[in-house]
Amino acid sequence: MLKRILFIFCFLPLGLFAQKLSSSSVKQAQKAYDKAISFIYTNQLDFAINELNRASSLDTNFLAAFQQLGDIYRKTGNYGQAIISYNKILKIDPNFYPLTYFNLAESELNTGDYTNSIIHFEKYLRFPEISTNSIERVKKYLIDCKFSLEAIKNPVPFKPINIGPAINTVEDEYLPIITADEETIIFTRQAALNEDFYTSKKHNNEWINAAYLSKNINTPNYNEGAQSITPDGKYLFFTACNRPDALGRCDIYLAKREGNDWTEPFNIGAPINTSGWESQPTISANGRTLYFISNRQGGFGGYDIWSSELNVDGSWTNPINLGPNINTKYDETSPFIHPDDESLYFSSNGWPGFGNKDLFISRKIKTAENKTEWQKPENLGFPINSYSEENGLSVSNNGKTAYFSSKQQDGLGKLDIYYFEMPEKSRPKNVSYVKGKVFDKMDNQKLNAHVIINDLISGNSVFDDFTEPVDGIFLASLVSGNNYGLTVRKEGYLFYSHNFMLNNDQENDPFVIEIPLERIEIGKLAILNNIFFNSNEFNLLPESEIELKQLLLFLKENPKVSIEIGGHTDHIGDDESNLILSTNRAKTVFDYLIKNNIPANKLSFKGYGESRPLSNENTENGQKMNRRTEFKITNK
Repeated sequence: MLKRILFIFCFLPLGLFAQKLSSSSVKQAQKAYDKAISFIYTNQLDFAINELNRASSLDTNFLAAFQQLGDIYRKTGNYGQAIISYNKILKIDPNFYPLTYFNLAESELNTGDYTNSIIHFEKYLRFPEISTNSIERVKKYLIDCKFSLEAIKNPVPFKPINIGPAINTVEDEYLPIITADEETIIFTRQAALNEDFYTSKKHNNEWINAAYLSKNINTPNYNEGAQSITPDGKYLFFTACNRPDALGRCDIYLAKREGNDWTEPFNIGAPINTSGWESQPTISANGRTLYFISNRQGGFGGYDIWSSELNVDGSWTNPINLGPNINTKYDETSPFIHPDDESLYFSSNGWPGFGNKDLFISRKIKTAENKTEWQKPENLGFPINSYSEENGLSVSNNGKTAYFSSKQQDGLGKLDIYYFEMPEKSRPKNVSYVKGKVFDKMDNQKLNAHVIINDLISGNSVFDDFTEPVDGIFLASLVSGNNYGLTVRKEGYLFYSHNFMLNNDQENDPFVIEIPLERIEIGKLAILNNIFFNSNEFNLLPESEIELKQLLLFLKENPKVSIEIGGHTDHIGDDESNLILSTNRAKTVFDYLIKNNIPANKLSFKGYGESRPLSNENTENGQKMNRRTEFKITNK
């Protein structure tokens, strides 16, 4: 009821306007006008428009009828008709009603007529007794108009392409999210006033017909939408409204993919969800930072972007507002955090734009105090943004392709999903991915194993999850240009380690690896690929710490196991020097384990020099394979 009263309140004549020309000397015109007001009260706006048109045709100077027509058209988004109605008023009486200029200017702003919008906003400001709030809003609109006129002079490349009939239908399709390998898409489709998720996969580089995501997630009675998926496609955060377990009107939920279906979703609860409105989640590539929209107290405007961190115990920290470099006194919505973890795309009607909501990018930077903060956002530019509303952008892992929804002339229905090449200046950092398959070396059985990936320089964990039980596959988005250490662990098996670098080039080629795990048996070897020494030295480098901790964990989880630490060199240098160097390196690892409370009777060490090469290639890569530290099971 309150919503209906507020809607009516927007149209009814007030104050001086109520007394000035809100009546007509033409009896039938007045009768039609009064009837229109009754229809407005009952929210029957089509009937109200018909009566107002009749009133204004019977009395062509009936200013109140034109004003009401313009207000209905403006409030319902028919700005072209609103402009016609308001201009008729000004032609008859330029001083009829100050708000006519404001409403006309706002309608012109929303149709991209920025020049006339400036003229009419400035005219409105010259009237006396305008409220402070109105002045502030007009100044904001003037900034938008002037920004738009300049931005249109410098268009950015933009050629949207319809994603095709396998995904788009006569219904509304929107909010597309794609996995890191660009092989799976999940989107929202609205049919019969109900929102559900649909998904499609690529086959021979073409999308197959989209299918209903899952009866475990979609419901016939509630709306599901505004989703975010982890880069590997395993975890789905989404919004659902008015469910029985909701804390507020709309809450954020989480579901996990297991095999070919999804688990029953659960409400992630407080402190993220409140009695207010939480929606539009976007999860960081490592799954540890959740960004979302909320109208909770403590924000800057109506809807703000907030973030929360995942604790070790699986709970979420108290959300923090992203601050005044992101949020305004207006609305910020539809955030998308790119897998580079530094580029945040979102929609806003608070920052300078083309009218309504525009798409922006903000980048996370480090300050002189080594803290992180968000830069003030940049508008993605014209014609990506326009006087219409732009919302719901997502960007591919490599940063080259953006996906969004729009009503275009080549559309298949209402809202369709499109993609376009992201202009260079608005792209995120180069990001690629690592994709691996873990299996038993003896029988090739796919394994559900624990995979950890660390940045070798910072030591930070960038991926920590388990492979799919069905196929043993894992996938992780990683920033290009960095060195990474990979560890794979499973009970009853030797752990596996590897290190790799993702090239920082235009191709963003992924790192694909197959990982055979050895069962724990006497005589089996595991290479410690992430133990590092300087050339001809045996002091451990700091980046070795991650691998050493994994070795400690392995020994503590397998207390009956005894191992020999073996050191190996390449063939460069004389045999005796290489033997001494390899022995010292093995002893260094041995000493580290002793220092960290591994019993000495479980350990031994030996240097093998260059006597046991893995490669006979006289190349740098071959020599690198031969320079290694490993451990061998001597007892179990």
